[in-house]
Amino acid sequence: MDTADQDLEPRKRGWNPFRFFGEVRAEGRKVTWATRQEVTISTIMVIMMGVAAAIFFFIVDTLLRLIITFLLNL
Repeated sequence: MDTADQDLEPRKRGWNPFRFFGEVRAEGRKVTWATRQEVTISTIMVIMMGVAAAIFFFIVDTLLRLIITFLLNL
């Protein structure tokens, strides 16, 4: 049996929740977390882009409504 077949076989060991959560914590420590300033700036940018998109779609919607109303009243 080659190594590719061995990787497909289920593991014989049981699932250990303590080991699992220990590995999760170890992986969490490897993550490069954003600083408070980076999170604040990103949040402000998302809010600004949301407001800009809302304004854009409001203007487009209003223009389309006016054009359609004008065409239907002809």
